[in-house]
Amino acid sequence: MSGPTVLVVMGVSGSGKSTVGQPLAARLGWDFQEGDDLHPKANIEKMSHGHPLTDVDRAPWLTAVRGWIDRQVAAGRSGVIACSALKRVYRDRLRNGRPEVRFVYLQGDAATIRGRVEHRQGHFMPVGMVDSQFQTLEPPTPDEHPIVVDIRQPVGAQIDEIVRATSSSAHPGEGRGPGQV
Repeated sequence: MSGPTVLVVMGVSGSGKSTVGQPLAARLGWDFQEGDDLHPKANIEKMSHGHPLTDVDRAPWLTAVRGWIDRQVAAGRSGVIACSALKRVYRDRLRNGRPEVRFVYLQGDAATIRGRVEHRQGHFMPVGMVDSQFQTLEPPTPDEHPIVVDIRQPVGAQIDEIVRATSSSAHPGEGRGPGQV
């Protein structure tokens, strides 16, 4: 019997984590969690004022994200969570040795991301923070078994690619497709 899958849609601010993650979860019939909603108020205020977060700032947020993942897995429910997960150490903490936690890396260049953030409405992350996001980013490596998606594609094509990858690229310890929970 297969267990749940949790997809962590990751990337720098403006890569489309929520834009892709929400309809992806809806298509799969899985739960969705906006990772930004789990940030402590102090983190949002700091970023709103153009100050990058430190690892110490991120610690309670990563604990909250991991808690959501833990609750999903414990309840036997698949889900999608939007979370930047910029460093390997963050991803390792979220994965916690569980192959059912997969990372979907929304990959894009700084110019594309900057353009998106400049035109985004109602988000706390100012365009000036894009460079700090790229400075912090440690792209996932092949041993992490990421699903890497080029953000220059239309959102629907990105979702199709993720669904295909979750259906066909089960890695050791994972044999369930996207429709199975």
